[in-house]
This record gives sequence, structure tokens and C-alpha cells, in this order.
Amino acid sequence: MFPLTKKRAIRQTRGVMMATAFVLAIALAVAFLSASVVTTMRDAADRIDANRSVAAVQAAVSSIKKRLGATVRDNAVWDDAYAAVSSQEADAWIYDNWGSTSEDYPLYDGAIVLDATGAQVKAYLKGEEFDAASTFGSRFVRRAIAASRNRSPDPLVDVYPFSGRVMTLATMAIQPFAEHPDNGEYKSLTFFKELTPDYVATISEDFQIEGLALNPAPHPDQLNLALDGTSGHAIGYLNWPEQRPGSAVYEQVKPRLAMLIALFVLFLVVVVAFSALELRKERAIAARAAHDASHDYLTGLLNRVGLIGAIGAAREGSSVVHLVDLDGFKAVNDTWGHAVGDELIRLVAGKLATIHPDVVAAARLGGDEFALIQQGPSSPAELGERIVRSLAEPFDIDGRTVEVGASVGFAAETTGLAELEIIRRADMALYRAKEDGRGQVVAFDEQLDREREDRAFAEKRLKTAIDEDEIQIVFQPLIAAADGEITGVEALARWAPPTGTVSPEVFIPLAEKSGLIETLTRKMLLGSIRAVSCWQSLELSVNVSPIQLCNPNFAGEVKKMLSEEGFDANRLILEVTEGVLISKPDRARRSIDALRAVGVRFAMDDFGTGHASIGTLRQFGFCKVKIDRSLMSSNNDEVLKATIHLASALDIPVTAEGIETEEQARTAREAGCQLLQGHLCGKPMTVEQLRGRLMPDAHPGQIG
Repeated sequence: MFPLTKKRAIRQTRGVMMATAFVLAIALAVAFLSASVVTTMRDAADRIDANRSVAAVQAAVSSIKKRLGATVRDNAVWDDAYAAVSSQEADAWIYDNWGSTSEDYPLYDGAIVLDATGAQVKAYLKGEEFDAASTFGSRFVRRAIAASRNRSPDPLVDVYPFSGRVMTLATMAIQPFAEHPDNGEYKSLTFFKELTPDYVATISEDFQIEGLALNPAPHPDQLNLALDGTSGHAIGYLNWPEQRPGSAVYEQVKPRLAMLIALFVLFLVVVVAFSALELRKERAIAARAAHDASHDYLTGLLNRVGLIGAIGAAREGSSVVHLVDLDGFKAVNDTWGHAVGDELIRLVAGKLATIHPDVVAAARLGGDEFALIQQGPSSPAELGERIVRSLAEPFDIDGRTVEVGASVGFAAETTGLAELEIIRRADMALYRAKEDGRGQVVAFDEQLDREREDRAFAEKRLKTAIDEDEIQIVFQPLIAAADGEITGVEALARWAPPTGTVSPEVFIPLAEKSGLIETLTRKMLLGSIRAVSCWQSLELSVNVSPIQLCNPNFAGEVKKMLSEEGFDANRLILEVTEGVLISKPDRARRSIDALRAVGVRFAMDDFGTGHASIGTLRQFGFCKVKIDRSLMSSNNDEVLKATIHLASALDIPVTAEGIETEEQARTAREAGCQLLQGHLCGKPMTVEQLRGRLMPDAHPGQIG
């Protein structure tokens, strides 16, 4: 029995040992494989982050070059510059427009003008002249000569060394904007920008590249990007530390891994079960994190990051990106609250995700803007119309009938087009759709980009005109209908650049869209107040933009201006149109009430052409109304009289605009107008002409 028992025990022990050894072998294999997985994930995360940061730095360098290239293009392709650099005043013009600007200008540190032979015309560094050829060398001169002999729309952008520093240079032929006979030789314009530590720090912040620095040599322990000069050799290196997110996470979890290994050895079954549970949990967290990173929290649709990835994935076939913007969503939030607004967003998302079989992906880009990716044979325009019709249908939210609309812009994917460029094109089309009115569908075409460039050029030219006082103030008399006495003047803006007169109907809306209207209105108010302040009995009327009237600071600025200039507030009449009173009545009322409290009066302009009612006139307390010139030229005396009687019933004086004939003046008098304005009464005139009109006998002028 004993030997048998002993043998059995040995066999059992051997079996246990073998099982233990087998389990230990499995445990070691699992531990080895687990360690391998962790280190592989760590190294992969480090590599992915390094590649991402290198791509970000490359994009930053490309952005620097594009920004400088766009700046030199804006200045080189310019009729005035083309004419000026070949004129006798070239030196002064170059200094005034480029040399002096380089002293303290964020877009460039210096400007160089060379002729077609490479000889220096003028060169400035921080507002001071310098020898460009000796500074940047013969390669730069040859590049400038090549640029001057080629009317290319794209500038030459290079990196050059500069006294141990690094400069980015953009060179282009100075050429007329319009078509012009090509004589083969032009002067060249070069702008250059130093990659200073502050500038590099700004790039680091803009592109989220921590620790980015410019050094003469690559740092051995950091990532780097060589900045190659025209010779093909690096003249500097952008260095930045690797973030190594995988390694950072690995260092954080290393103690826990050690504990897990210890527990694994002691309690194999428990550790295996616990490891499996933790593994499933980590996978769930990772999957959830990946989902959250690419999806919108409110709707479950893709977000912007997810959309970019989906566009890239859809490259296997032709695709179209639609951007959808809700019309009237803000009114829903204002009326029903954000809870209803959020529910509306969810309902819209559900509609868009299933609106058509060709829609392969849907995204919410934020607020009330959505995107769809279309793949299939259907017409993109028809899909856009379907979206507009579907979203025009009322939504039922908790018993409320909520109505919105939609505008759609779309762009087709083409070979080699980046994902962000496709989105930008669709966004351009959406912007045009919103400009054209609600419920529109617009496809992107190249004309939209050209119009955007033209608008940007016009906005820049207008800003220059305002800053340099090119826009003049003229005054048109307002006369008493009874005796022809001049009782006041209306200040009008006139812009007559050398290229030809620009109508206020063109540059005033442009100023409103570009954010320049506040500066323009402030100059108009201040200039007209100063011009007419000496005629104490003369009223001054100035048109005010709806944007200005809704600005909460507007009333304070006007009151401060009146106080500083010592101008009687009762002489100032601000003319407004009824549109702002309908769209934003509360904001308009605050400004009107604040200014009326100090004596400023208000007149409703273009009365009789919109929806203004007796209630509107009473509510806002207008002291005057101006009958639109279209009523004077309509030959419908009954409509004219009815409009005037409406204002007269409230004891509000009426001014008739557009009086150009004696017959119109007589009609306006007979209809009950108290004031007349028009070419018959006096054309818009400068302050000197106005003085000549008023001063001869020290009495206001008259008409028959």
C-alpha cells in the first residue's frame, strides 16, 4: 500500500508540478505578450504623435509662406503700385506704402524693390534703408530678376540666412491688376519676415506645438524640421520636444503593471479573471473615447473631426459634401428656450441622417450647422432641394409647432483636393445661399472664390479710404416748404477715388458687412458736427446704420462727441430706416431713448416704402419723417397725400426727398410737406459751397 501510495503521491505531485509549470509557462507567456502589447502601444502612440506634430510644423511653415505670399501678392498686383514705382515720385511712394510700414508691421519686417536687371531701387528693414543684394546675396538677386520677368500670379517664396537669423522672403513682379500689354520686364517687390523667437512662439501657440524653437542645428533629443534655403542646404532647424504620450501613460501605469504581475503570480485564476475584466473595461473606455472624439454629444452624428475622416474614407468613389444651416433657429431658442432648441437639433439630425439612400455620413459641425456626405448617382442639387423641403415641414415638440428652414451649399470632391478644402468650398456655397435668402441651394464654383477675393480687395481699399479721409462729407440743404428758407442740412458720404466715383449704395453696405461702418459713421458724425457748428440755427441730419443703432455703446459715444465738441444736441437729427425697428426693436429703443433724453432727435427715413405704422411712429417718438423719393416720382398724388396725412395726424413734420422740379415742389407743398430736399433745393455741396450759399446776406437762401 505504501509504495503504491507513494507512487500515487509522486504522480499527483508531478501532475501538480507539471500543471503548475504549465500554468506558470502560460502565465509567463501571457505576461510577456502583455508587456509586448503595452510597449507596442506605447511606441505606436509615440510615433503617431511625432508624425502628427511633424505634419503640424510643416503646415505651420506652409502657412507662414502662404501668408507672406498673399501679402506680397496683394501689394504687387496693384495698378497704383505699378504706376508709382516707375514714376518720378517712386522713392517717396515706396517709402510711404512699404518702407515706413515695415517699421512696426506684423506681416513683414522689410520691403525690397529691384528693377528688371536686379539693381536696387529701394530696400527697407524696419523702416531703415539697407543694401539688399549684399545682405541676401546673388541668389536672391537672380530670383528677383526671374520674378520680374514673369507675370506669374504666384510669388516666389524662399528662406534665406540673415546675420545668423532666418528670414522668409516672398518675391513677385510689380504688375497691374487689370489686363495690360506684357513688356516682359517689371520691377520686383520682395517682402521678408524674420522668424523671431516671438513669431515662432506665436506659431507654436496657433498650431498647438509646445516648445517650438528655431535653432541653427538640429537638437539631438528633439524632433526637428530643416528650413532649406535656395542652395538646398538647411539654414536653420525648427526643434520641439516630443510629447511621447504613450511613454507618459506607460510610466503612469508601470507600478500598476508590477502589482498586477505580483497578483498574477500569487492568485493565477483571480489575476487572469481580473485581467480579462480590466482588458474589457479598457477596451470599452478606448472605444467610447474614440467615439466621443469623432461624434457630436447631442445628436450622435459625426463632429468636424469625424467628418474630415469620413470625407477621406469616401475617396474611393466620387462624393459631394453638403453643408446645411438652419434658418430661424435663433428665434426658436429665444422663443421656446434652449431645451426646445436642443430637441429640435436632435429631430433635424434624425431627418438628415435618413433623408436619402445616397447619404453615407451625417455630421453636426456645431450650433445649427450640419454636413452630409453624398455618394451615388443622385443629383446634388436635387438632394439639396429635398433637404430644404424636408426641414421646412413643421416639427412637433411637446405640443409646440416649431418651424425653421434651411440653406444648403455643396461642393464636389475632386482628385487631389484636401478634405478641409472641400469643406471650405461647401462653406463658401452655403454663405452665398444665405446671402441670397432663406431656403436656397447653391453649388460651389470658382466664381465664388473670385468674388471673395474681389470683396476682400474692396474691403481693404475701403478701409484705406476711411483711414486716409478719402471719403468726403457733403451737405444737402433742407428748406422750408412755405418760404424756401434753409433750416438744416443732411450730411452725406461721397467717395471719389482716382479710379472713379463709388456710389454710397455700394460702399455703405460694404462697410456694414466688413465691420467698417462704425468707424465711417463716427467720422461722418464728428466731421459734420465740426463743419456746421458755426451756424447755430442750422439743423444737422445724419444717417445712422442699423448696426450702429443696435450697438449698446453707440448712444454713449454720440453723447461724448456732442459734449466734447460743444454741439447743441437739439440741432442733431439722426435718420434711421424702419428695418432695424422691426428686426431688433428693443436694442433700437435703448439707443433712441438714451439719446432723446439729452435732446437728440430722430427722423424715420424712406417712410412710405415699408411697413411702418402709426404704432411704430408713436412707439419710437420720431420728430420727423422723410417721404421716399419714389413716392415723389410715382405721379400718384393720392398715395403721397395719404402717406403725409398719416404722419400729420400725429403732428410729425414731413420732409419730401427727391424734389427736382418746380412741379414736384408745388405738389409736396400742397400735400402738406413742411420741408423739401432735392436738387431743386440744392445739390450736395462741400462746406465751402454751403458757406457761400448761406453767407452772402447773412440770411439763408431761398428757392421760388
